[in-house]
Amino acid sequence: MGRFHRHDDGTEHEHAHGDHHHHHHDDRGSALSPHGDHSGYATGAERVMVLENVFAENDRAAADNRRDFTAAGLTAVNVMSSPGAGKTTLLAETLRRLRGRLRIGVIEGDIETSIDADRLTGFGASIALINTADGFGGECHLDAPMVRSAMPRLPLAELDLVVIENVGNLVCPAEFDVGCHAGVMVYSVTEGEEKPLKYPVMFRSVELVIVNKTDLLPHLDYDLAAFYANLNAVNPGVAVLETSARTGAGIEAWCDWLLALHQRACSATPPGY
Repeated sequence: MGRFHRHDDGTEHEHAHGDHHHHHHDDRGSALSPHGDHSGYATGAERVMVLENVFAENDRAAADNRRDFTAAGLTAVNVMSSPGAGKTTLLAETLRRLRGRLRIGVIEGDIETSIDADRLTGFGASIALINTADGFGGECHLDAPMVRSAMPRLPLAELDLVVIENVGNLVCPAEFDVGCHAGVMVYSVTEGEEKPLKYPVMFRSVELVIVNKTDLLPHLDYDLAAFYANLNAVNPGVAVLETSARTGAGIEAWCDWLLALHQRACSATPPGY
């Protein structure tokens, strides 16, 4: 049976985690069956029950992930963005700068290909790739069971930090707890000032928003103050860092944020946990 998934506007669509049934999205965000109709979909009470079961199953796995990350003495961070926001370039520079300062593992999520995972090799990090098209029905996000399936491929006891690079998407990843200690969103100034208002769940689900590609601001008709006003409207007081993965501006502050997060997580772990 497929999994039903809520969007910001209250609509639901089915995610095929169980039987690997494939669906695609039309311009309205609907989930269509291979035949273009919804005749086989659960409705009413059954639909609600399936949806609740999906999130309950995910939350149980997320709790297990967080427990195991904590027991290993490491900090896990879920990094999300829309496609093209510069997430992978930012992470590559992060791995380069933190090499020798933090032992890092990466769980790399993508629908297909190892392109992003390949870009993160060579920086001393352990990398586990999850292709959601490979046995997960081509999901548009990572969930806690997927992350759990990748954890045995990382030497958790030898790591300080695990970065989960989620599938590029501004909707689904924000709704599924994957068992991390913090969530981070990489937002590009090329995306427009209105994005916090259009995708409030994403912007509310994170502890840090990275405003990336700031080197492009002189070349754009972009109102940074309007973006900050919109962000404050949906997540007042959220931490923000301005960066350019291309020039390196702000990257050291981002690395310092990760180091401080890890230090806080370690100091909060009960002795003998």
